[in-house]
Amino acid sequence: MRFLPAVALVLTLAAPAVAEPQNAPAANADTYREVVAHGVVIVTPDLEIDVNFSADGKFVALGGLSKGVWHIDGEKMCSTPGETMIESCGVYPAGKKSGDAFEIEGPGGRVTIRIK
Repeated sequence: MRFLPAVALVLTLAAPAVAEPQNAPAANADTYREVVAHGVVIVTPDLEIDVNFSADGKFVALGGLSKGVWHIDGEKMCSTPGETMIESCGVYPAGKKSGDAFEIEGPGGRVTIRIK
């Protein structure tokens, strides 16, 4: 599929992690727990991308067409789609729960993340 590389670039910033830093929990760890428990929809001007996470540090998007890994590094969430093998990190805001939406800066500009 031609759009798969572009989707992979969006996913590089959108996949969060569940593990917490060893010294202290991240302020936004509550948001990460919600994201992993429920999944997210990444909303771009051209596409909505459904993403689901597993506790073993993997994610699946686009009905299995995109798969990768994710982890947390302090306040940042880092993800690597298998299609590009390019890691990207970003910060989700604290205090978000299922049903909430927020914007983050993605590789191609701002995207909306909606927690399912």
